[in-house]
Amino acid sequence: MILKNIMQRRMGISRKLLSRLKMTEQGVMLNGQHVYVSVKVQAGDLLEIRMEREQSDDILPQAQQIDVIYEDQHLLIVNKQAGIIVHPTSGHYTDTLANGVVHYWQERGEKFRFRPVHRLDQDTSGVLAIAKNPYVHQHISEQMMQNTVKKRYHAYVHHIPAIRQDRIEGAIDRDLVEPHMRVVTPDGYPAATRYQVLESFPERDVSLVELELETGRTHQIRVHMKHIGCPLVGDRLYGYARPDNNIDPSSSIAQLDQLAGRQALHAVELGFVHPVTGEKMLFHAPLPEDLAILDAELRGREA
Repeated sequence: MILKNIMQRRMGISRKLLSRLKMTEQGVMLNGQHVYVSVKVQAGDLLEIRMEREQSDDILPQAQQIDVIYEDQHLLIVNKQAGIIVHPTSGHYTDTLANGVVHYWQERGEKFRFRPVHRLDQDTSGVLAIAKNPYVHQHISEQMMQNTVKKRYHAYVHHIPAIRQDRIEGAIDRDLVEPHMRVVTPDGYPAATRYQVLESFPERDVSLVELELETGRTHQIRVHMKHIGCPLVGDRLYGYARPDNNIDPSSSIAQLDQLAGRQALHAVELGFVHPVTGEKMLFHAPLPEDLAILDAELRGREA
């Protein structure tokens, strides 16, 4: 069998990564010798793939407290704090998770390119996966496209859903009036979210819901929960906390939104198959302090 076929069919190496390996010195080694991917292989041959060390030279290292859940030579799993942007953007080059992770690696004498496998909104906390090389990034991304990655969230929402367990299916696209926002629209991209009510607090008209994403559209959970009439507590873009909603400051809704201080959404669990070891991995992030305070308030007890 031709080496190229093994690399693509059995190892799942994409054409893009294959091209990079072909251009890398000693990128493809067979029995200790650098070879072309067109050579034939036999049973018992040893194939080694070597990728160039990369680093994010365009990201300024910046000391931060990084909450590491898991790390090996291929992956870094962190518990992202609320209020932190994942990656630098135009006009926002510092104080992002990327700045902190690059500094974290630098302090350990390691060089990797910052490759988040997925994103969390600035004010969403919880589990986030970062790949240390393009092979790992590619394979977890493919698992996401195949809908085999487990992404579980907890959210506190206003009101109690009429159906306690359901699947929200509603295509999402940009709002034509406010392009930074997303809306459910028939002409949008397919999106589906499963949810179930874990607990309800009738005296405050609030529910704790668990959600799982079948797709990964921007702001999907926030848009879908608003769509069914249950916006997230504290959501300043899609909820009652939006400045132009003019909610009575003395109302229970306004008080809970102020207490939360941000959308009450936490990525509690992330699971996938490790691209290198083939092991099923499942990572958890405990409820952060700010949401624990909100939870205590809803239960009428001290945090």
